[in-house]
Amino acid sequence: MQDSSTPQPVRDNAFHRSIGLFSGTAINMTQMCGIGPFITIPIMVAAMGGPQAVIGWIAGAILAMADGLVWAELGAAMPGSGGTYVYLREAFQYRTGKLMPFLFIWTMLLAIPLLMSTGIIGMVEYLGFFFPNLGWWSVHLISLAATALVTWMLYRRIESVRAITIALWIIMLISVIGVAAAGFSRFNPAFAFSYPADAFGSHFFMGLGAGLIIGIYDYLGYNTTAYIGDELRNPGRTMPGSIIVSVIAMMVVYLLLNISVLGVAPWQEIARSKSVASLVVEHSWGHTAAAIMTILIIVTAFASVFTGLLGGSRVPFQAAQDKVFLSTFGRLHARYGFPHVALLTMGVVTAIGTFFDLTEVINMLLAATIIVQSIAQIAALVVLRKRQPNLDRPYKQWLYPVPCIVALLGWVYVYVSASTLSLILSGIWIVAGLLVFSIWARLNRSWPFAPVEVHETYLAKQ
Repeated sequence: MQDSSTPQPVRDNAFHRSIGLFSGTAINMTQMCGIGPFITIPIMVAAMGGPQAVIGWIAGAILAMADGLVWAELGAAMPGSGGTYVYLREAFQYRTGKLMPFLFIWTMLLAIPLLMSTGIIGMVEYLGFFFPNLGWWSVHLISLAATALVTWMLYRRIESVRAITIALWIIMLISVIGVAAAGFSRFNPAFAFSYPADAFGSHFFMGLGAGLIIGIYDYLGYNTTAYIGDELRNPGRTMPGSIIVSVIAMMVVYLLLNISVLGVAPWQEIARSKSVASLVVEHSWGHTAAAIMTILIIVTAFASVFTGLLGGSRVPFQAAQDKVFLSTFGRLHARYGFPHVALLTMGVVTAIGTFFDLTEVINMLLAATIIVQSIAQIAALVVLRKRQPNLDRPYKQWLYPVPCIVALLGWVYVYVSASTLSLILSGIWIVAGLLVFSIWARLNRSWPFAPVEVHETYLAKQ
């Protein structure tokens, strides 16, 4: 008899279904938090113009939950590797062939690792607490080393990844709870609830638009388990459960964290801070405690990159399996059963991204993602209910179609609130994707140069 602990070769590109509700929620929450709130609280406070910044996180939670219920129904019914790619492939194949999934991969192959690059950059910025005089070469060598370490930790079978993820999730919770506890230990209600005279005046909704962009950015990651649907135990329960629980839990965390931080110093000082978590802990517990908390925040940022690449590497893998992307991305590691080519490629792109100022580039990619992913996915849910009414749906969206409408309005509001340059650049990127798709479709004799081919994959499995 073989030792069950010995990794077995994977046959027929099959993943191990080893992630349950607890570890799935941990994966989502770790990706949602990361370093995001520790660098965006000052931005949110500045954008909203005072302690009313908490409304930005509430608005973000509403949008995340509404959109999460879209993910929950689609992911539970079609628990495949690749998340949105699978849903767009199944919904839009009837009229536009492989166009929509192709555009999604076109955007995600850059968007996911570049977003991970921001996590590495933020992590290195917090290192400035210990090494304020780091030079250009030092910063980028550390960034490269951190990216290499993440890739190495993911280069193993999913059971090991699950254990590592839960450990990093615990560290993330400790860092968030620690900063919140430091804030509440020196909490001054006069700071936390000192609203400017025009806090809810004519400029409120302009500030809310900018705040919602920040808020939803901090919640992104609630859908990470959808990208690893082939690795979930009982996906009909784990998928919606991990999404819903993670959104609610992180909303509570963000609100407590934001209120505690605002109670330490005047909101104007918070808005100017570059390392707000270190500021709060140092104000409350001294320099040594701030140093310990900064270390935990650095680990939290690392954990966010870890889980982001874990889910993101599955996206080009599934596309390659369906012949919508380069075939080399469809390979699984012979012994450990994970998409190693996709992982290594995204690791390289992440490393390259750490050399650039990504602020406007990331805004552009997020703007493109809203069109190609968020809005397209809402349409996919509606189309699939019409086209595949007999599809087994272990979870059906509560109060349908209300969450779809709320999510659609929210994403449109976020999109129009983005900078003009971001909108222009995202439009250029999508147009470029259409041109590349046209060339690819002609070479592969696919739609629009051939009739569409319909494969109702999940109905066929039933």
